[in-house]
Amino acid sequence: MLVNDRQRLSQDIGAWVQQYGANRSALLPILQEVQKKHHHISDFAMQEIADYLDIHPVEVYSVVTFYAFLHETYHGKFVIRLCRTITCDMAGKDRVARQLENDLGITFGETTPDGTFSLEWANCTGMCDQGPALLVNDQVHTQVTPEKVQEIVAACRRSFSPAATHGENPKEAHV
Repeated sequence: MLVNDRQRLSQDIGAWVQQYGANRSALLPILQEVQKKHHHISDFAMQEIADYLDIHPVEVYSVVTFYAFLHETYHGKFVIRLCRTITCDMAGKDRVARQLENDLGITFGETTPDGTFSLEWANCTGMCDQGPALLVNDQVHTQVTPEKVQEIVAACRRSFSPAATHGENPKEAHV
């Protein structure tokens, strides 16, 4: 990790501490901000947050590892989570899953080599009456078909260009 990257991350955390407060109740919002901006929560970030909030680093780590939407490892710009409940299964989840894997060239639990997409299972999206359902980051998609998968992936690709990372492989920029 480059020194400038660490300094920038530390400054970001400091700004979020000012925004949310320097107490235990600010831990989750700060972690969510780090996750949103940096696509993972590194050991360095956990230590910085612990220092800013004056709590033990193991407390930060326990929160990061408890919540499924927080990650220690890099996840793509777009994290796609497909619901795997029985109602989504009955509505055609397997076809949607195959289409996602085919279109992205990865399997569930992986991130594309360019760092754009990560593919995960979700235990429930709360949209049982409108399955199959999936989340792209925080955006819900319901009644998803293989054709809709192609539209969703294409829309994500149009909205984000890996060239915007200034030639860097975002998976290598772990802060």
